[in-house]
Amino acid sequence: MTTIHRGPQLPDFPWDSLADHAARARSHPDGVVDLSIGTPVDPVPAAVQAALTAVADQPGYPATHGTPALREAAVAALHRRHGVTGLDPDAVLPTIGSKELVGWLPTLLGIGAGDLVVIPELAYPTYEVGVRLAGATPVRANGLVSLGPQRPALIWLNSPANPTGQVLPVEHLRKVVDWARDRGAIVASDECYLNLGWDTEPVSILHPSVNQGRLDGLLAVHSLSKSANLAGYRAGFVTGDPELVAGLLQVRKHAGMIVPRPVQAAMTEALSNDSLVAEQRARYAARREVLRAALLAAGFTVDHSEAGLYLWATRGEDAWDTVGWLADRGILVAPGTFYGPTGTRHVRIGLTATDDRVAAAAHRLTAG
Repeated sequence: MTTIHRGPQLPDFPWDSLADHAARARSHPDGVVDLSIGTPVDPVPAAVQAALTAVADQPGYPATHGTPALREAAVAALHRRHGVTGLDPDAVLPTIGSKELVGWLPTLLGIGAGDLVVIPELAYPTYEVGVRLAGATPVRANGLVSLGPQRPALIWLNSPANPTGQVLPVEHLRKVVDWARDRGAIVASDECYLNLGWDTEPVSILHPSVNQGRLDGLLAVHSLSKSANLAGYRAGFVTGDPELVAGLLQVRKHAGMIVPRPVQAAMTEALSNDSLVAEQRARYAARREVLRAALLAAGFTVDHSEAGLYLWATRGEDAWDTVGWLADRGILVAPGTFYGPTGTRHVRIGLTATDDRVAAAAHRLTAG
């Protein structure tokens, strides 16, 4: 009899538990306004589509490392948009979206049983999933002092944060980097929302004000899903410490983890064209103002949310009660419990609906 060796025990997929509330929201006479998932709803820019199709006839295998043009475009974009300096294009590695890298980074780094990985107290669920896939132990901690003598192998940062929209100040980022370097830990910063600063300007961990001009032990993860509507293309990249990136490249070559060549061309265009980012940012800014005003008028408190793609809101009650209250009005959101034990009284409300559906949600919130 064949024995099937199952993988690590993983939590249930959180959004599956929203099914009943989703059905209730869909029953609204004017239809559902789904603000529960951060998926783009606006068109892929025409210039990006043209770049994709321009190389659609190339039959050969793409390079795992990406084209030189893509890597150079990533370095230039980080410099123009975020003041990052000192990056070598060879230290840029395209990934099949950012979620894939978050889920597999501990494994790709050789982290495993007996190792500790720090994740934020409130965090996108894939951080914990990636740690468990590697067989390591996740530790939720925003303040590193609470770790005491423990020496983690990897520390995850997420600024601007999902779900809270909180931005970590330069001083905090610098302390984390210094603390990790003193202990030989790697710091990985998920910066997928770096282009979406509203009340404050987020700073990359690769900025010299954070890392003293040194990239050793640092990785930054970027996505084009939010800034250029490329979620369907699965377009992301990781960059930072050249030695760490070189190691990731070797593993990914062996594992066949390759971004398709047309997607690489699309990424190059999106990274080179700042106007595309500005246009999408303006759309999200307008929707944010409409939703935020309506939530406040309806008696919600909006905490943090100074950047990113979400509003972190509360009515001062259990998160699931708020999910139900909103579902009765045809609005679907995610409970804060999806993101950690300290999220029990908040909900995450996405800016990812069309202008007319956002207006519908605002009307329902203020109509009582």
